[in-house]
Amino acid sequence: MRFPDNLLAEDEKVVLNLRPHWIQLLGPVMWFIVFAAVGVIASSAIRDSWGSWASYARWIVVALAVIVILWLAVIPWLSWITTHYVFTTHRLLLRSGIITRKGRDIPYARVNDVSFEQSVLQRMMALGTLVVQSASENGAVVFKTMPKVEMVQSTLYKLVEEDRDHRAGVDDSGGI
Repeated sequence: MRFPDNLLAEDEKVVLNLRPHWIQLLGPVMWFIVFAAVGVIASSAIRDSWGSWASYARWIVVALAVIVILWLAVIPWLSWITTHYVFTTHRLLLRSGIITRKGRDIPYARVNDVSFEQSVLQRMMALGTLVVQSASENGAVVFKTMPKVEMVQSTLYKLVEEDRDHRAGVDDSGGI
């Protein structure tokens, strides 16, 4: 899904548009499979010999399974799909939220440091933790499951340097 261009300034272009790493969806997928199976097995295990209560019991089991699936699978998936990490030519934009949206913009002029951490397992999965230190009262922004974290850190560093050069009046050829 593309990031909406109407949130960008006239001369601003999207360099990277990312979501949290797909590994965040493993838990919700697992819960969906488990509770869908539990719902089907439990509702089919209810015998008609229970009398008139059998149909009520089936509906209760199905309703509980649907509620748990919504809570443990659908909502985390919607949260993942509505989270954007957007790196433009001027700033870093964070957007998240299903019903209530949250956003944070960090101009590159305020970025002090960009670092990352990766465990061995994270390196195998091509993800890691990205930490962006900014000169604001909110402090650092930590992205715990940033995909391709090493490439993102390098790209963000280049964008910050290009922004500093641009603000200093230096063009790409080194002239003033």
